[in-house]
Amino acid sequence: MKLKNFQLEAVKSLFNAMDTLTRDIILKSPTGSGKTIILTYFMHQYIQSFSKNIFVWLTPGKGNLAEQSKAKMDKYIHDSQTKLLSDVMTDGFKENDNCFINWEKLTKKGNTALKDSERTNFLEHIQHALNDGLHFIIIVDESHQNNTIKADEIIQYFHTNKIIRCSATPKGIAKAEIIEVPEEKVISEGLIKKMLVINQDFSQKIETENQTAFLLERALQKQRDLHAAFLEREININPLIIIQIPNKSELLQDEVERYLEKQGMTYENGQLAVWLSNRHENLENIDKPDAKSSAVIIKQSVATGWDCPRAYILVKLRDGMDETFEIQTIGRIRRMPEAKHYKDDLLDSCYLYTFDEKFTAGVKIALNKGALNASTLFLKNEYKNIALTGEQRTMVTTTRNPQKALQAIVSYAQKEYGIGTNKAENYVLLKKAKFEMSENIIKHTISGETSTLDFSASDLNDISVTEKLNTHKHGRDYHQKISKIGLEIGMEYSYMNTIIRKLFDKNFKYSKKILALEPREVYAFVLNNADKLQNLVRHAMAYENAQLVFDIKTKSYYDFHIPQSCLFTYNCDAKTQMEYRKNVYQGYLSSAAPRSTPEVKFEKFCEHSDSVQWWYKNGDKGNEYLSIVYEDNSNKQKLFYPDYIISVNDEIWIIETKGGFDRGGNSQDIDIYTKKKFKVLKTYLEKYSLHGGIVRNDAVTDELCICMDNYSDNIKGEEWQVLENVLP
Repeated sequence: MKLKNFQLEAVKSLFNAMDTLTRDIILKSPTGSGKTIILTYFMHQYIQSFSKNIFVWLTPGKGNLAEQSKAKMDKYIHDSQTKLLSDVMTDGFKENDNCFINWEKLTKKGNTALKDSERTNFLEHIQHALNDGLHFIIIVDESHQNNTIKADEIIQYFHTNKIIRCSATPKGIAKAEIIEVPEEKVISEGLIKKMLVINQDFSQKIETENQTAFLLERALQKQRDLHAAFLEREININPLIIIQIPNKSELLQDEVERYLEKQGMTYENGQLAVWLSNRHENLENIDKPDAKSSAVIIKQSVATGWDCPRAYILVKLRDGMDETFEIQTIGRIRRMPEAKHYKDDLLDSCYLYTFDEKFTAGVKIALNKGALNASTLFLKNEYKNIALTGEQRTMVTTTRNPQKALQAIVSYAQKEYGIGTNKAENYVLLKKAKFEMSENIIKHTISGETSTLDFSASDLNDISVTEKLNTHKHGRDYHQKISKIGLEIGMEYSYMNTIIRKLFDKNFKYSKKILALEPREVYAFVLNNADKLQNLVRHAMAYENAQLVFDIKTKSYYDFHIPQSCLFTYNCDAKTQMEYRKNVYQGYLSSAAPRSTPEVKFEKFCEHSDSVQWWYKNGDKGNEYLSIVYEDNSNKQKLFYPDYIISVNDEIWIIETKGGFDRGGNSQDIDIYTKKKFKVLKTYLEKYSLHGGIVRNDAVTDELCICMDNYSDNIKGEEWQVLENVLP
């Protein structure tokens, strides 16, 4: 199982949270982010690292979520020790169990899944496990649905000191450790759609005799456009429309069914499905990519845990409702069908059609920049022949390169500790750097008296406790330390273990080996120096001189032309809706969104500068946009999409905008790759005899400034010039 970088970061955060004294841990993870993958991988790693533990995963009652979650863990983690409630009732709880239990079978009044005698037996199974010295770790799935007195009563029976509550929309828990998976990272990895487009190409004033027909007509046209785009790519996916109607609205339901029947979509031919509390039709295999149904009618939000990545369009025909409920409905159309972006705005977006103003406002608040109005803009004729050379990756690396990481660690160790090829000298140098070189396990504690809890300020004695190494006993500790070191840089256990062995184990061949220890000694070395090794690995990844030379053969080139049309997203609530006439597209508005503050300022500058003849806002992902290849410290190839292409006195300039400098001259740029991007941009500009640079705002003068020759984070330096003086 290959985890995305943000998923590994979440696993690392969960491990760190388990070390704190806080009982409640909240994992806030957007729908479609692979929450089950994150948690099952964490459970597997934790059980391998620590003994005497049992995970109990509590799920809501609807949708067979317990069975689904267990099936996913069985699929992702081979030989995992998983159980359902029925298995627990038969076999009890055992060490290393991962138990998936339907919450309502334990709490819901009148539920006959457990009789009183069986419920007592369940509590006895818990007590037997506790008597055997086992510890329960509780995971509460979709926790916003189970924050009740009855739910808390059940949790108390487990006597746990760790509860992981997970949801896309968690409710507040006092004094909880919060781990939030950023939505931007989920989008950048291609798991969910880049944008929710609201009422695309709707005019400012709409006159219609039938609002339902109006919305359905546009939804069906969008479904046909999406289906055609998939067929053009030879991908067999049938995009699904979700039609949500109000409760107690049989007349509206009948109207929807009659309209769709006129379009050739009926229950009988399988193209229409329905998911109501008292009616289910054509739902079998509805989640399959090529399922026959093109639309499904729902009243209540679809069942918790329903996963249908081919759902692309939501038609909302109901009045306002509870916000959490609605956000989750939106989440059902945000997953990418194949967990990747297609580099096509049409296929990488999801669509909402509604006249419900309250609902639209709620969605915009919930998704912020992820929900915008949109229209299609067309390129002006005079800019259709503009051509540049773009760069693409020919060797795509999606994970950290272990060989590159190994070399980076060696390079950093050479710089930090002065190590070389002489193992005996390296031993002395590491010992001088306070590495513990004992063959036994050394642990430290303190003794003495203190009147305050500030131990560092007290005169206490440091005591070292020596324990003879036992590879069987300490094997789990070794695994846990290697896992933690690997998670520090987003690398899985097997790769990190190989790196450590190559560097320190005499039985692993490597020309730049630091020490040549016996396998038993490697155990002791790692356990005694885990924090130092973690620090070494972390800093090595950020050490620029450890980079390898980039192989130019890994690039390919293509002819870039400004796209003939674009999906233009904007904020219709902005007070100013001025048309920018120097933009290459007809109808480009000043309310374009999402835009950063530097981008807003730069677009306004271009529109009012006498030197700028035209300007184009480049996309941030996709084959249709201009990209330049660069490499990060872990040998992963990345694509840099410069923000703007502009014409200045008949010469092409390429501009990247970044966060500015505050009044104290401090950088507000959050992009850690800005220096690398500047370097690769400058090389590109010189190669093709173009102009450009990086533009940032100086808060002292409120002026845009440009850096074109040598990059610096000192706005006061001569490297930065006022943009208006360069492009008057």
